[in-house]
Amino acid sequence: MINERVEEGIVIASFENGKNNTITRVTLRQLQAILRNVNADDGLKGIILTGAEKVFSSGFDLPMFLGFKDVEEVVAFFELEEEVLTDLFMCRKPVVAAINGHAVAGGMIMAMASDYRIAKDHPKIKLGMSEIKIGLPLSIAQTEVMRFGFDSDKLYRDIMYFGELFNPARGLELGIIDEIVSEEQLMMRAKELVCRFIDQPGRAFIKLKESLKKPTADRIRSRLANEGWREGFSCFFDPAVRSTLDFVQSMM
Repeated sequence: MINERVEEGIVIASFENGKNNTITRVTLRQLQAILRNVNADDGLKGIILTGAEKVFSSGFDLPMFLGFKDVEEVVAFFELEEEVLTDLFMCRKPVVAAINGHAVAGGMIMAMASDYRIAKDHPKIKLGMSEIKIGLPLSIAQTEVMRFGFDSDKLYRDIMYFGELFNPARGLELGIIDEIVSEEQLMMRAKELVCRFIDQPGRAFIKLKESLKKPTADRIRSRLANEGWREGFSCFFDPAVRSTLDFVQSMM
């Protein structure tokens, strides 16, 4: 789920679902509604994505994944996810990720779809992509969003192929995290950036962002329309993948 509140004209959207703030269909539907509202309401300046307590988000809900009955159900979920992720990536207003704790897998993807990423200064926070260790590939929108954010095929390769997690300091070195601040400064700095981006003459940010990101969004939509991506989700029913998902869930 997402807890939504408005402060100083900025929507604070906080992932809240259990101790790991996992992402479900409900989360995606709520985020979709927030995006539509922010895009339509000139009185709203932008969005800050964050998480409840000490976690940003560990990613998609594993019990949900394990509960899929067939490929058609998996595809239905990811059709929604691809739409919402693309909409987040292309939100007209600034989206700043205030990473207050672990951001892994789907949580990291949501952060990478944002325009700017600030992390809390804590060496035990884990960031990264663990999909290769579970046996799941990225979807089309996920791949394109991550590739855009990493800004390098080599960095994409290293993050995705090795599947190692890293702390915010390493994320800053890699250029994945834009700033590291204290816990006390995190939300204040996120608000400051949203206002700095949008409160310019003519709200020039909106056109600048569209010009920068539209080619990637167009490629996502073209690939979704023309590639046979749905068949690939049969991997969810591979015995080795399901065994790994069961094990990871038991450890969380």
